[in-house]
Amino acid sequence: MMKKNQSAEPELKAHNQQTPFKSNPALDQLAPFIGEWNIDITSMSFHEDPSAVVRGYSSFAWLEGGGFLIQHSEISASDFPRSIAVMGPDDAAETYRMLYYDSRGVSRIYRMTFSGGIWTIWRDFPGFSQRFHGTFSEAGKIITARWEKSSDGSKWEHDFDLTYTKVR
Repeated sequence: MMKKNQSAEPELKAHNQQTPFKSNPALDQLAPFIGEWNIDITSMSFHEDPSAVVRGYSSFAWLEGGGFLIQHSEISASDFPRSIAVMGPDDAAETYRMLYYDSRGVSRIYRMTFSGGIWTIWRDFPGFSQRFHGTFSEAGKIITARWEKSSDGSKWEHDFDLTYTKVR
């Protein structure tokens, strides 16, 4: 029994270390993401050189034993911020949500799907909507993708292309 003003923290920590999270079966289909990826960014609408290639790196790993999927990304060019994203299922919507945060201090919430090797991410927001479409290669080692943007939610413009290549 705890005494008044005594913290329950030591008891809770001991209990929580003995009770690991169960992996979330709704995340099982995201297993192809797990690993480390090189990124090539091309066809950037905002870059003065249309043939420029910017390189970066991204890693995907299970968070809390498979309760979530976490992505860390870092791109060599200053046009792109370092970022982190945490993905988890939205059981009611039968989709995923992605919580995004980057080194500029920008936070966004995206919706996401992944099925049949097709990865989609989107966000509808007045003044700046975004959508992403990525396709996994048959071997699962390359993702060919693109980002698009819209200021009105109806007319979409190309933003940039990405190629993820799995390195491990």
